[in-house]
Amino acid sequence: MTRGPDLLAVDRAERTATVTFGRPPLNILDLELLAALDAAVARLAEDTALQVVFVRGAGEKAFSAGVSVQDHTPDKIDRMLLSFHGALARLRDLEALTVALVDGHCLGGGMELAMICDLVLATERSRFGQPEIALGCYPPVAAALYPQRIGSGRTLELLLSGRTLDCAEAMALGFVHERVADRAALDARAQELDATVLRHSAAVTRLTKRAVRAGENRPYTPALAFAERLYLTELTATADMGEGIQAFLEKRPPVWRHR
Repeated sequence: MTRGPDLLAVDRAERTATVTFGRPPLNILDLELLAALDAAVARLAEDTALQVVFVRGAGEKAFSAGVSVQDHTPDKIDRMLLSFHGALARLRDLEALTVALVDGHCLGGGMELAMICDLVLATERSRFGQPEIALGCYPPVAAALYPQRIGSGRTLELLLSGRTLDCAEAMALGFVHERVADRAALDARAQELDATVLRHSAAVTRLTKRAVRAGENRPYTPALAFAERLYLTELTATADMGEGIQAFLEKRPPVWRHR
């Protein structure tokens, strides 16, 4: 387990990491916490055996209620945006599967951070929203990312109203991939997902994510060309692809080497 000074915990188990924001009840993302997050994700990026990274908030009230309003002042805003966007870019670039575990409020920069993750699992009581309009500003990550998810019209409605979505609406829009009853069910589903992913090769998991990410918002032909090139140059060079094919032919379970 790696911990900052009550800021962030990174717990490791096998080929899984859990990153927990340690600022309950609202887990506000201030400059100090963002720096700790950026450093933690940078370390995780170096681990080629890593397959799953869960991100969650401490306490029972919020995943995160967003970036600190105090860090939006003129003397801090440049540094805040650079730090926030840098941490999210690093999280998005992780080759391990990233999963946001949301229980409670997921607002502002907290929602943007959750949406950067590959999957979002949320409890029924969770609430999502981008309330920045009430502060006289807009969320840059949401403005760039959400039109790809829900279209520009729905994005504008969400950002200009500043309204809050319940979990059912967030799931209907595609922001949430799975919803569960409560925190206990969230933990159980996370363990189940983790076990499913860990049954497979870490090397192939990471290459699969690279192929999918590279295909986002690209026309089919160049996306396929990239996936094909990655397959022929890197996937076929892994020990695990050879093992998977051989195990199938020999009718036995594969023994992954994760490389």
